[in-house]
Amino acid sequence: MDAGSRVVRLCARGMRAEAEGRDAEARSLFRRAWESAADDYEACVAAHYLARHQPTPEDTLHWNQESLARAGLVADDRARDFYPSLHLNLAKAHRDLGSTGRARDHFRRAAEHAHDLPPGPYGDALRFAIADGLRGTGGAAVRPAGGLVAGLVAGWCARGELRALALVLPPYLGDLGTEEDRTRLVTALHLVHAGRWLPAGEQEALGRAVAAAG
Repeated sequence: MDAGSRVVRLCARGMRAEAEGRDAEARSLFRRAWESAADDYEACVAAHYLARHQPTPEDTLHWNQESLARAGLVADDRARDFYPSLHLNLAKAHRDLGSTGRARDHFRRAAEHAHDLPPGPYGDALRFAIADGLRGTGGAAVRPAGGLVAGLVAGWCARGELRALALVLPPYLGDLGTEEDRTRLVTALHLVHAGRWLPAGEQEALGRAVAAAG
């Protein structure tokens, strides 16, 4: 975001206030940002943060819709990186209102923009949230041996098999249904299988999963 923008600075102050539990101050700062917006980009940013502090699910949906609409009016690429988050927030708002179909549509649109997510924890967190939303609304891709992999992951979690989890959980939890995601998951499963540190039964089951998923 444009760090020189007054609106962006107000929103940054609002996020600090929110993180410190000063919600009323955060709401006030986000409202000031909205009232100070000089163009559609700044309005998009302010509406995005205003949506976080609304009294009803309907109001939250309204401000998320406003943010997405303003992003679509920005003539340059400044709002491009926002789309995964904007669609994710709209999906959550629709799901909170019981509109599963609309939620699923926005989770899918968020996934379509996931290539614009930045590397690192922020991008990973959004990817995981999008993938979780797809699973929760019936929009997730069906993977060969998906049930077998899920069982293996559950077992590793139960007994704290950290080496396997460290490799497999990121691609497993962040699977948005693309071929690239499938390849990433299969590669992680291969690496765990090659490590040969699992009990014999799990090693065999993992071998079957790798064969089916590959």
